[in-house]
Amino acid sequence: MLSYGLFQLLAFFLIILLLTKPLGAFMARVFEGRRTFLHPVMRPLEKLIYTLAGISPSKEQRWTQYAASLLAFSAVSLVITYVIARFQGLLPWNPAQIGGMSPDLAFNTAVSFTTNTNWQSYVPETAASYFTQMLALATHNFFSAAAGIAVAVALVRGFARFSTDKVGNFWVDLTRATLYVLLPLSILLALVFAGQGVIQNFSPYTKVSTLEGAPQTIAQGPIASQEAIKMLGTNGGGFTNANSAHPYENPTPLANFLQMLAIFLIPAALTYTFGVMVGNTRQGWTLFATMSLLFFAAVTAAWAAEQYGNPAFARAGIESRMTATQSGGNMEGKETRFGVAASTLFATVTTDASCGAVNSSHDSYTPLGGLVPLVNIQLGEVVFGGVGAGLYGMLEYAILAVFIAGLMVGRTPEYLGKKIEQKEVKMVMLAVLVVAASILLPSGTAAVIKFAKGSWIHPPGAAIEALGNPGPHGLTELLYAYTSASGNNGSAFGGISANSPWFNITTGLAMLCGRFLMIIPLLAVAGSLAQKKKIPVSAGTLPTDGPLFVVLLAGVVVIVGALTFFPALALGPIVEHFQMLGGM
Repeated sequence: MLSYGLFQLLAFFLIILLLTKPLGAFMARVFEGRRTFLHPVMRPLEKLIYTLAGISPSKEQRWTQYAASLLAFSAVSLVITYVIARFQGLLPWNPAQIGGMSPDLAFNTAVSFTTNTNWQSYVPETAASYFTQMLALATHNFFSAAAGIAVAVALVRGFARFSTDKVGNFWVDLTRATLYVLLPLSILLALVFAGQGVIQNFSPYTKVSTLEGAPQTIAQGPIASQEAIKMLGTNGGGFTNANSAHPYENPTPLANFLQMLAIFLIPAALTYTFGVMVGNTRQGWTLFATMSLLFFAAVTAAWAAEQYGNPAFARAGIESRMTATQSGGNMEGKETRFGVAASTLFATVTTDASCGAVNSSHDSYTPLGGLVPLVNIQLGEVVFGGVGAGLYGMLEYAILAVFIAGLMVGRTPEYLGKKIEQKEVKMVMLAVLVVAASILLPSGTAAVIKFAKGSWIHPPGAAIEALGNPGPHGLTELLYAYTSASGNNGSAFGGISANSPWFNITTGLAMLCGRFLMIIPLLAVAGSLAQKKKIPVSAGTLPTDGPLFVVLLAGVVVIVGALTFFPALALGPIVEHFQMLGGM
């Protein structure tokens, strides 16, 4: 098991490393408007879209116009998704005759897919029709991912350009990200998934009898096409409730491996895109190295905790419970097809990125094993992260790192030839604090709030009665729900009944805050940086393309996350770990 897990981990990372440069260079050509091998096919379609939409591709926008375009596009698509979800019972392609979603659930779902979170408070097989899955949800998987890439590219232009107030054109970046990057990769991956056994049909649900004679309904649907963009766009919303643990979504070990590769593929490549666009590929590899360092630390911690297991289940003959290991590791909540190694790797990858797809139950992990996915999201999902979101999140920390380094040596902080001044630091800190507040404030409120009889927003009693477990584990369930929402991850820790007006509304608001109240300050940073002149490198300039900066940047990411969330983590998974060691 150990040798298999190590081989899989190393093969996974090596393939990501090999694909980062060619895909990253391709995306740099796309967003710089240069010709690519896809232009003969996609360029006529791109021009047609501009003509029909009235877009002038040569007209660039200031950061305020770019942000306004992003918000307008997101608002319109959110409303359309809400309407489809509410009235899906009246719409076609609904062989299971599923009725419309409730207002609060439709709001939560529309917000979730608009913000690239794909949190699902519902059971997809019984709550979403084929029409909703394809027109409302799968299309959002493309558009929300493309919007994230567009924002990252705009921020990169802020570093790459000088003495201008323009950061690009949102509509052009959105179109190119969809046509040249997401769509071709999704078509290719969907065909591979279909070859692995992922189903793709419009058949009515199948009714069968089990061996015991009990009736069972087996969901069907166009899964392969949605599965591809679900992973490539780091969306994560499953066609089935079991998500990537379901054999229709993830039928083979090879499919499982390809899904993990798809999650990291574009976020990793964007680091090289960054290096190309700023004219220094070493800067891109520095970000890649920082992300890789944090990734290996996380997957090692999760794997070790799950392989160690629960000492209460250690085999007889071990003298000390404190040093005993569970034979075979902790297999609770894991697919026997994948085991501990593939499950913990998947859990780490999906929460390092803002994907949220799962092939095991995080609720069943050991306390420290479950701590890793939780912390991955709380760090801002900058360990490769979501498509676009990982890059702009790591650049946010890079600005913070050079500012801290400047304070330590008494010099004006610089990054890529740009002075990092008061405005940039304020905007970055606003983005950091907003996400932290959208996690901790609703978590704390939900932990203490109680509802009277007849309340429309929640059944009578305390909100924490929706939790599946008491004590520290229950706190982890609650904290994970709002962390997943605010971090736009969408993975569910499990054990919490979140489909009530209270949780649907509050997690929906957390998703909006975590997405747009982070993006807008960073677009402001892009606009500010683009207007600055380039500063020549001097003896006092901190090198930001070497091992020292990798360690500094990784340290800032970890320290900011630890200082912000450590008290809550100490009351949840950390105290639960010591309870487990104590036999509780």
